[in-house]
Amino acid sequence: MPDISVTMIIVLCLAAAAAGWIDAVVGGGGLLLLPALLLGLPHAPAAQVLGTNKAVAIVGTSGAAITYARKAPVKVGTAVRIGAAALAGSMAGAFFAAGISSEVLRPVIMVVLLGVAAFVMLRPSFGTTPAGAEVTRARTVTAIVLVGGGIGFYDGLFGPGTGTFLVLALTAVLHLDLVTASATAKIVNVCTNAGALAMFAYHGSVLWQLAAMMAVFNLAGGMLGARMALKKGSEFVRGVLLVVVFSLIAKLAFDQWSA
Repeated sequence: MPDISVTMIIVLCLAAAAAGWIDAVVGGGGLLLLPALLLGLPHAPAAQVLGTNKAVAIVGTSGAAITYARKAPVKVGTAVRIGAAALAGSMAGAFFAAGISSEVLRPVIMVVLLGVAAFVMLRPSFGTTPAGAEVTRARTVTAIVLVGGGIGFYDGLFGPGTGTFLVLALTAVLHLDLVTASATAKIVNVCTNAGALAMFAYHGSVLWQLAAMMAVFNLAGGMLGARMALKKGSEFVRGVLLVVVFSLIAKLAFDQWSA
């Protein structure tokens, strides 16, 4: 493990806890966790930062997924199939990533996110449909191919906001309430994170000691976030969703402006 002060380790652990909470409720924990690691590991290779990020995130995501699966009406089989498609999509996206400029993608994603924010604010009923309703086979296939494959491709190609996009897409396509969509997204995230972590670990790009310390806090934050979402319901998730969407827009705008 590189030489890191005790103060910075504490800051990173607290950031991991907050990121776990955000990610469990509505996705987007990477908006906090990855910048924190970049700050704490300024001289580490990018692959080590990304690998350590995945090693931390998969623990909190798994804890949140288990918490949700126990109490939310999640169809685990469907979620795993979407996760497998997302894993394949992310690998394809990563293959094409070298030929795509992030400066071109950022404005497009910002426009999409602004549209998403406007839609959620103008449609208070979005994501409040009671969970458990029957979903047609066509919608399930659409979720696997378009939500899993499509958003997985975006994750490999660019990445920011993948968890949030998953929640929104699952809500729209499978007619889930926001809590069940968040629960399903966590299972999908476990699948994609596992694939990415395996690759980083194979190349020796994970700082396991640091990741282990941060993972404990990320797990606690993730389980707390899942419990709060289950207790407070879709309106709470909707509020957090809007905060995360606007935060993502601000981050992308800053990145575009400073590029």
